[in-house]
Amino acid sequence: MKTKALPGFRDFYPTDLALRSHIFNTWRAVATRYGFEEYDGPPLEPLDLYTTKSGEEIVGQLYNFRDKGERAVALRPEMTPTLARMVAARAGELRKPIRWFSIPQLFRYERQQRGRLREHFQLNCDLIGEAGPLADAEIIALAIDVMRAFGLGPQDVRVRLSDRRVLTAILQQRRFPAESFAKAFDFIDKVERLRREQIEEFSFSQNKAFAPATVQDLVDIAAIRGWDQLHSELAKSPESLEAAEPLQEVYQSLSHMGLGEFVEVDLTIVRGLAYYTGVVFELFDAGRTLRAICGGGRYDNLLRELGGVDLPALGFGMGDVVLGELLKDRGLAPVEGPGIDVFLAFITKEDIPDVLDLAHRLRDQALSVEYPLSPQAVGKQLKLADARKARVAVVVGPDERSRGQVILRDLRRGSQEAVAQSELVDLIKVRMHG
Repeated sequence: MKTKALPGFRDFYPTDLALRSHIFNTWRAVATRYGFEEYDGPPLEPLDLYTTKSGEEIVGQLYNFRDKGERAVALRPEMTPTLARMVAARAGELRKPIRWFSIPQLFRYERQQRGRLREHFQLNCDLIGEAGPLADAEIIALAIDVMRAFGLGPQDVRVRLSDRRVLTAILQQRRFPAESFAKAFDFIDKVERLRREQIEEFSFSQNKAFAPATVQDLVDIAAIRGWDQLHSELAKSPESLEAAEPLQEVYQSLSHMGLGEFVEVDLTIVRGLAYYTGVVFELFDAGRTLRAICGGGRYDNLLRELGGVDLPALGFGMGDVVLGELLKDRGLAPVEGPGIDVFLAFITKEDIPDVLDLAHRLRDQALSVEYPLSPQAVGKQLKLADARKARVAVVVGPDERSRGQVILRDLRRGSQEAVAQSELVDLIKVRMHG
């Protein structure tokens, strides 16, 4: 029977897994450098954990079912609800601020396209228990430093930074009715993807909803870029200037870290999820050829709503699918796996006991070792050593054994020498770690 993976799901052959491992290792290295601790939760959760946060409409995007205990459950589509549940369960025991990260596999029944599948892995970093702007700067700096660790610079990726409070202040300043804010946010979030005729159609049908403001006001707000343009807009109202102070401090803090060139102010970054309450950001490739690599922001009310614990919080999610595409596009993805340290070859069946002894002693030294599992010509064995990208090959034969020696070949330098068996393990250790 010929089968293949379900639509939107991936097989990870060794070369594919090499990229995934590279991504995971880099994620872990940078997150721990920032003092974040790794956690995890179950991939299957009660369905109401997600409907409480996102409404019943999210059910259409989930892999959900009733289990054998007649419980409504779902494969996790995101990690934040699990995080909220776990923090709420031990909120009194956890030292604040909480710095946690995880790399869950997530599942959503969505239309497939480049950069979006029905499963993916995601780096989630969350900082809980700190309300000040330095926390926002810290979480954004972490996301940028993940990019830098992959070899990406400001010419490759950009953080688009905004603040829901600033956008609200500008809407108030331009006299938008409070009941129109949600519709205004939604338009600003989508305006870059709308054609001119769609904007004209929206203006014709919705202008009265924003009176005395207009849809053109929204277009003008969405066009604001950079601090100079933003300051010109905010200067019209002292309240707006005050609302922008946290955002300005975040940007200045990132500049003090030497990361300012990665960041640009962009009010079209609204983040569609309604629970964001302050600074929000998304990270894109500089050419905008891919979907967002990363997105997040401050969600100060969510833990109270989901877990009954009133703690300020912020975080981001960074998926492996878009990131993997970007690394491939930039030639930064590992081409193949790393290869093995030592390949042991033998000439006769009588050499096998010595090969087995050497293999075990080398493996005890944390070296990766392979040898043929059946007799074959030495030339064929050495071809396998090349295919495995072995750093060195050791050939054991009757003549060398009689002298207590082996032949050590450096496959990268193309040199070889006779080495005493008693010295081989120590010599290879030095070469591997030298």
